[in-house]
Amino acid sequence: MACDANELATVKLFELLDDDELNELAASIDSKFLETGATLFNAGDFGESLYIVDSGEVELSIRDTAGQKIVLKNAREDDVFGEISMLDNRPRSATATALTDTQLFVLDRDDLLLLFQKKPDAGLNMLAVMSSMLREADNLLRTRVSRNVNEEMEEKLSTLQRIADWIAWFSGSMQFLMLNGLWFIAWIAINTMPLGISQFDPFPFGLLTMIVSLEAIFLSCFVLISQNRQSEKDHLRSDIEYDVNIKAELEVAHLHEKVDNMYEQTLEKFNNMAMIVKSAETEEQ
Repeated sequence: MACDANELATVKLFELLDDDELNELAASIDSKFLETGATLFNAGDFGESLYIVDSGEVELSIRDTAGQKIVLKNAREDDVFGEISMLDNRPRSATATALTDTQLFVLDRDDLLLLFQKKPDAGLNMLAVMSSMLREADNLLRTRVSRNVNEEMEEKLSTLQRIADWIAWFSGSMQFLMLNGLWFIAWIAINTMPLGISQFDPFPFGLLTMIVSLEAIFLSCFVLISQNRQSEKDHLRSDIEYDVNIKAELEVAHLHEKVDNMYEQTLEKFNNMAMIVKSAETEEQ
């Protein structure tokens, strides 16, 4: 079933196509419905189609070497996924699972090639958009690895949290201890010694006791607020460390793959050389 060209115009991958190109593309696109929890494809499956989310949500995930699931993206309305396998004709790099009832548009490789044959400019336009998507992905990888916990927490702090942090910091400083000591000494001296000042809180200093109790209550609240924020910071730090570890594992796996390819190529070259030498010796004999 073909889709409406106006629906494709809102998709980022096709935003540079003109009306004729969109109409040509819409005529060749099919639709597909997924129920909640249904798997569209698994990592390693071969596929020659890309998918556009018309409605619903699709989770794209991979499994690391420890078997843990890593969610790469939740594709929502007008998002495109599956384009990599369609373009390079290699296995899927992730698993796609419907989180809700989802309606998809399906564009096959042959249909896209037919569009490019009829409208060559459409290929350049789509390449330009995909280049910008790759740049965004590169920037995402850089920011995910180089995130600073303190900077991210500073951006999320409210005014009350900033005040609570400052009070918690100041209440644990020597300046606060000295100010409280001087205040207590002055209060006791005024209310016990004949300094010519009216004694407004005589022994056993009931007003001072009440003020100190209130101070302790409020300081405890501010300290707890600051501790809760510190717990959030520790949780964020753990997430960042996990992201860094995952990227390191992927990089190591990629290096292993490169080394294996180099070994295979070198071994193939040695075999070819051995065959050439053997052929040359046979001819000499």
